[in-house]
Amino acid sequence: MEPLAPHEKLWVDTDFMDEDENHGSIPCHECHGGNPSDGNWKTAHKGVVKDPTWPDAGKACGECHEEIVEVYKTSLHATTKPIALSIAKRANPDKAIHAKLDEARKLHCSSCHSSCGQCHISRPDSVEGGFLDGHIFQKTPPMRTTCTACHGARVEKEYFGLNEGVPPDIHWKKKYMNCKKCHSGTEMHGDGKKYANRFEVESRAKCVDCHKGIYSEKAANAEVHENHKNTVSCQACHAMPYKNCFACHTAKDKNGQPYFQTEPSRIEFKIGLNPLKSKDRPEKFVTLRHVPVDQGTFDFYVKNGLSNFDKVPNWKLATPHTIQLKTPQNQDCNACHGNDKLFLKKKDVKQKYLRANQGVIVPAEMIPEEQ
Repeated sequence: MEPLAPHEKLWVDTDFMDEDENHGSIPCHECHGGNPSDGNWKTAHKGVVKDPTWPDAGKACGECHEEIVEVYKTSLHATTKPIALSIAKRANPDKAIHAKLDEARKLHCSSCHSSCGQCHISRPDSVEGGFLDGHIFQKTPPMRTTCTACHGARVEKEYFGLNEGVPPDIHWKKKYMNCKKCHSGTEMHGDGKKYANRFEVESRAKCVDCHKGIYSEKAANAEVHENHKNTVSCQACHAMPYKNCFACHTAKDKNGQPYFQTEPSRIEFKIGLNPLKSKDRPEKFVTLRHVPVDQGTFDFYVKNGLSNFDKVPNWKLATPHTIQLKTPQNQDCNACHGNDKLFLKKKDVKQKYLRANQGVIVPAEMIPEEQ
């Protein structure tokens, strides 16, 4: 996303003060700090806070939005908890080494948190910020300048069909559905409960929320859906290829600025064994996406930091935004059954990642036989 010009980032539209009677009537310093009675602009701005909604939105938003602010403290958008948990599981148990890993995590992996301001007032920091519309509050954050500003490398390109050879997701191509059609405010803001990952969130988007009748006798392909229920995820039949990333390595440049480098990504499609199987996610076969964590991801900060790398797979459960009604693998039974190219096999995984992914690799004898 192209950054805004400096004046566009900071210009406050007069409509904000004239028409937004709730927010526009609040003096700037009550949220941002500073001294409005000081005639010297340099000293008047001393202590000004760019984003008063981070890390604690209680003072800025809590008076009117107390309930949302309280639950947002546990939102995965705020905590980025799944990243911290994955690193902790892979981490060397030595406390000194873990402390250095934590420093690296905060610099590279937790910088993409969201705040109230970075959804409803400004673009996210990850795309260099700037007001969405002259400081006018957006009740529903605009999809293209907030949601896909952060979720751009995968979701945006997949959903809008920007990956070569892969069409737009049917929900966009046919209905122009924006994010909020599937992802509710409760899912985004949190519900006050602590979750280890997004697949545990009770209010997460589920295909059957809209496609309620797919298992009824009168539904098209009812028998096919019934036969695959709780065995195969919806995406395994209805997703197209998606982006997979490899071998991320983090570091700081000569000026102390953090950066990262990855190996080239690939657009591919793989079905594997469900790494998060549970009563709520009973499917045996699911789509898997390769994520770029590597044994040496944090070597710049500390050697052997991820000594327990093999405890967590780097082929992970995925719900790609490349959905189509008809896909190559659902054209007929044998487009999938007996088609071992669709499944994640041992030969598809790099030798150094084999132990980590042994629980998601599909053994030859488990690949469904040709009908």
